[in-house]
Amino acid sequence: MHKAAGDEQRGGREALDRVVAAWAQLGRVFALLAEDAPWPGHACGLNTAEYDALRSAFARAHQQNGWFTPEEVRHAAGGIAHLLERTALDRWLAGYPALLQPRSPRTVGLILAGNVPFVGLHDLLCVTLAGHRARVKVSGQDAGLTRATSDALITLCPELAAAVAFSEERLGPVDAVIATGSTNTARYFDHYFGHLPRIVRKGRVSVAVLDGSETEAELDALGEDVFRYFGLGCRNVSKVFAPADFDTDRLFKAFYRWRDIAHHAKYANNLDYHRALWLLDREPFLENGFLLLRETAALASPVAVLHLERYVDRSALDGRLRDLADQVQCVVGHGAVPFGQAQRPGPADHADGVDTMAFLLAL
Repeated sequence: MHKAAGDEQRGGREALDRVVAAWAQLGRVFALLAEDAPWPGHACGLNTAEYDALRSAFARAHQQNGWFTPEEVRHAAGGIAHLLERTALDRWLAGYPALLQPRSPRTVGLILAGNVPFVGLHDLLCVTLAGHRARVKVSGQDAGLTRATSDALITLCPELAAAVAFSEERLGPVDAVIATGSTNTARYFDHYFGHLPRIVRKGRVSVAVLDGSETEAELDALGEDVFRYFGLGCRNVSKVFAPADFDTDRLFKAFYRWRDIAHHAKYANNLDYHRALWLLDREPFLENGFLLLRETAALASPVAVLHLERYVDRSALDGRLRDLADQVQCVVGHGAVPFGQAQRPGPADHADGVDTMAFLLAL
């Protein structure tokens, strides 16, 4: 890669602080929107129209994507607010002294998924903090959330207007790519962008490992990891490993507060489909009216289904999970991600365990 005409050297404490401050302010706005709060005044950094435009984008997302209900979008906004807390950002960025060094900005193509609200925002955060330009291609399922968020960010930091652009069709010429998709699309990305520095993410799942000592409160919190975003995220628990003598009624009891999820039409269609299919195939499963529980060695589970596998030797299970590391996004349980926290990653929790910021600073 060479330095293109018009490229200027970027870097330095002041430039970084302006961008960090804008993202942190955006986090505070997201915290307000997570509560569906009305415009709080100019102190939020946006005027009434700008704030209401973002609030309206949150509210109407479900019209374009039925999975993006107002409740789920607001919950995701709360997670972004957590991600963008200034102290957390400063602590994370302290590990990258190269951020303060001058460098030539590159154009980084971002191909974002749309399975859960704001799923690609961490990539945009990293690109802008690294002083590069982002050319963003969102999923058709994004429902306008990423663009609305970008508009608000640029309002808070106008200098980023030249650093963020959206592509409706082809991505166009870029110097590097960060692409997220399924395992099948990952093969295409690797082939198509094989000549460029790239991060290509494949489909992953998350799992929970129970040891039998979990409290009712912990199992209740596990419901958040299973059902949030209807189970569509790579950080959603799709499979539970449990001791051989574990009583599955404990799960059903703990999950009961999620029963109203079955009223969502798209979720209910998945529930009915898999129930009918397994009844026809005489495949054994358990259910409680809003979740199908099937014992299987498979990792990934469909919407409305949770897989269960019993184990006897914990050390053998730990070894197996190490072997499956390239398929598992995170592990929930004692000594791992706390119950109920799978959907609240911090800025240092890079997807697939690949350090996005280090990749960008090496360009």
